[in-house]
Amino acid sequence: MRLSALEQRLHKKISEALPAAAPGCQLQVHSSGRKVCDLSVGQVYPYYDLASLTKIIFTVPVMMKLFEEGRWNLSTTVQQVLSWYPSSTVRVSDLLMHTSGIKWWKPYYESIISETKLKDASIEERWKKVESLLKEETFESPGATVYSDLGFFSLGAVIQELEQKPMLDIWKQLSDRIYSGLTSLTFHPNNVPPHAQKLYAPTERCPWRGKMLQGEVHDDNAWSFGGVSTHAGLFGSIDDVAWYGLFLRSQILGVAKTPFKLKTAKVFTARQKPMGEGDFALGFMLRSAVGASSGDYFGVNSVGHTGFTGTSIWFDPDADLMMVLLSNRVLFGRDHQEFKNLRPLIHNWVVTELRRS
Repeated sequence: MRLSALEQRLHKKISEALPAAAPGCQLQVHSSGRKVCDLSVGQVYPYYDLASLTKIIFTVPVMMKLFEEGRWNLSTTVQQVLSWYPSSTVRVSDLLMHTSGIKWWKPYYESIISETKLKDASIEERWKKVESLLKEETFESPGATVYSDLGFFSLGAVIQELEQKPMLDIWKQLSDRIYSGLTSLTFHPNNVPPHAQKLYAPTERCPWRGKMLQGEVHDDNAWSFGGVSTHAGLFGSIDDVAWYGLFLRSQILGVAKTPFKLKTAKVFTARQKPMGEGDFALGFMLRSAVGASSGDYFGVNSVGHTGFTGTSIWFDPDADLMMVLLSNRVLFGRDHQEFKNLRPLIHNWVVTELRRS
């Protein structure tokens, strides 16, 4: 397909910078709801490991639904939902805002894979083990903003208790309600991909799993949970992730009917702390004052999220500009940081080229 002049200029810039950062990437840009850029650069694949985009595509909409149903509010403590939770003061909203004080990460997978009885266990049984590990957690500096996967593990326990359903059933319910027709947007239960392995962007040769990960979630903990979690596990295509971005746009701008009320979207995307003290809404990342992953030109009201594998969604409601970027940058090693430097540059290039067009 022939590239537009805008796409040609962006393709040239990205092509020159990409080899040091990632094997390939896909980019979609929507301006005022209209697709203005759809690029593939380098080695690309139909489906990508979305990593922490799972937090806003799965967990946040579930929490929005439960919020609208009156199952929790901004003052609800986690203990009011989970009597066993080790903190009596941490609120459900603290987990979403990453201000609970719980550790940011721990290798829960080591405990899970070391237990012989969990080797062939169901996803539900694995989540019972996750809950037993959460019961032993301590909380440090509550109120301080520390991005935490363990906080989202806790939300996994919360939604399963409130819904009285296992995680996969909750996803199916949400998917049928919101994402019907988005066939690529899926978890891979028990780490078995639904399509041929070659269709998935490979992520990393994992030393403890002893293989190249392709179609199996890269995140160690999510893999040990059976591939289904509130913090990671979703896979998808660029088109389906961009659809989610447009759905987010509709919620925030109120330009189309969505399953959620406009005021709910406003609550969940509102900044909770001053810029620089904590750049999160309820589950969403917000633009930071320094080193923003959305670059220099996305506005202060921008919302989105990044994923460890090299994925991101950002929407600037003031400019009505939405960008989705998918890559498998971790194929170069999970500690390789060059894509982190390239991502804001790509956002900058998009904005400057749109202004030029």
